[in-house]
Amino acid sequence: MPEGHSIHRIARQFRANFVGHRVSASSPQGRFAAGAAELDGRTVVAATAVGKQLFVEFGPKDGDVGDRILRVHLGLYGAWDFAGEVTVDPTLLAAGGRIGQTNQRGTFLEEVSSELPSDFVPDALPEESLGSIGAPRRARLRMAESERETDLEDFPPPPIGAVRLRLLTETTVADLRGPTACEVLDPEQVKQVLAKLGPDPLVDPGKKAEDAFVAKVRKKPTPIGLLLMDQSVVSGIGNVYRAELLFRARLDPYTPGRDIPERQLRALWRDWAKLLTIGVETGQMMTKDDLTPDEYVRAMASRDERHYVYKQTGKKSPRGRGEVVMEDMGGRNLYWAPGWQKRPPAKG
Repeated sequence: MPEGHSIHRIARQFRANFVGHRVSASSPQGRFAAGAAELDGRTVVAATAVGKQLFVEFGPKDGDVGDRILRVHLGLYGAWDFAGEVTVDPTLLAAGGRIGQTNQRGTFLEEVSSELPSDFVPDALPEESLGSIGAPRRARLRMAESERETDLEDFPPPPIGAVRLRLLTETTVADLRGPTACEVLDPEQVKQVLAKLGPDPLVDPGKKAEDAFVAKVRKKPTPIGLLLMDQSVVSGIGNVYRAELLFRARLDPYTPGRDIPERQLRALWRDWAKLLTIGVETGQMMTKDDLTPDEYVRAMASRDERHYVYKQTGKKSPRGRGEVVMEDMGGRNLYWAPGWQKRPPAKG
């Protein structure tokens, strides 16, 4: 399932290519025909992400005084395809420098592959990579767990597969497939949705959001490993970020939220803000710190090299204490290192 960084990247793509443009909306699949009709002919005025949810705002059209907001949750299988003259938002271009690591340059897989040993096998489908950046040109760009780009000869391209919603401007098209949720709301309904979501550090960067996260967690006897996946507690964290955040915090995932010291929860929130920012800027869920330049090149090319415990079952703990294990927690695979991750001392 796409985690929060991917949805923020999609929102930025909408801001770069659709905001200010009038769109033709349709549902080639037919399942969203009524919703598409509400959006057809409107101008996109904003695009935002909160956790794993995307909100695209459309202004009023003739005979209609109200704005409409498209809410999309991609779920496990959803994806957006952008095609045409696709401008990549400049804030997504990571090659100019790294976020959160010192004296190392970020880059894209196509650039780092030439630096890898001949026997090194990069990911066949990296989390997110862009084959071409800079000036707009006709291309197809998929954005979800993976970003892949291909050349495009005809515009608009015919819909491929079961396209729930197509948004078309004079130069760019966005196709939505397989979302868990796709609906058109009015502003009041959006407020109701947002009220149920926990804070997102990129939307709520101030202390108020941090305080809200800490307060929610410290009230609950629920294990922190479940609380981090609860989108009403904190928005955007999925299976990868959960495992990595808890490892970085050296925190046992079964620790009840109410037993975690406030200072440790505040550090956890700030680390989430850091990793989310790195994910948005690089397109990778890069969770390792203090890598050498060569290690960073390998990590950008291979998922196994950029995570401490996620999908590292049976390997020696990166901190040298025991092995990484996989267990079921709330119906999802949990990866952690019992020899390293501990419960805080009991209050006394």
